[in-house]
Amino acid sequence: MLRLAVLLLLLANGVYYAWSEGLLLPWGWGPLPQTEPYRLEQQIQPERIRVLPAEEAKRPEAATAAAAVRLGECLQAGPLPEPAAEPLRQAMAGWPASAWTLEPVTEPPRWIVYMGKYPSAAEVDRKKGELRQIGVAWEPLTNADLEPGLSLGGFATQQAADQHRDKLLGRGVRTARVLQERPETRGHHLKLVAIDETLRARLEELRPLLNGKALRPCR
Repeated sequence: MLRLAVLLLLLANGVYYAWSEGLLLPWGWGPLPQTEPYRLEQQIQPERIRVLPAEEAKRPEAATAAAAVRLGECLQAGPLPEPAAEPLRQAMAGWPASAWTLEPVTEPPRWIVYMGKYPSAAEVDRKKGELRQIGVAWEPLTNADLEPGLSLGGFATQQAADQHRDKLLGRGVRTARVLQERPETRGHHLKLVAIDETLRARLEELRPLLNGKALRPCR
């Protein structure tokens, strides 16, 4: 029985060797060739491939983003700074009056429990690993001036942020501090009430006027 098992094993090894070396290709059995010209023959119209300029490459993305907006959807952007409000009003003059609003808003200040700045993204990742081990959550920063760093929570008042920092101190977080992530901000809030087929095609006209703010679904 042992002799038969050894013979079968030798036979299997021999067949695999013949297959892997392509010795069985004349009978249509073997691995696909990975050398030229076989790989060239598998390319589909390679002569049609071309490198697009950056601006041209962005056009399909913009078209896809516009097409993704559902008909009847409400969109919003803001807060937009005061200098952006008047050019936006002028651009919206051609829209139906019932389709949009541009209202003044005040965004409250925000305090965070902050760790950073760190010398590199690798150091941020290391800190995330330490926080994960003790079960402390973090969130993305909304103020780019504080990168690279970590927010361990955002709060409407400094007192609430101080209390959260003290709790984290008891859990072993020694280097966190409280700071103001943003001051009170006054601006304008744009709302597009209901997007129909015609208005959806005009969304790209508005994006350069939004001061970098994205159009998001209304809450």
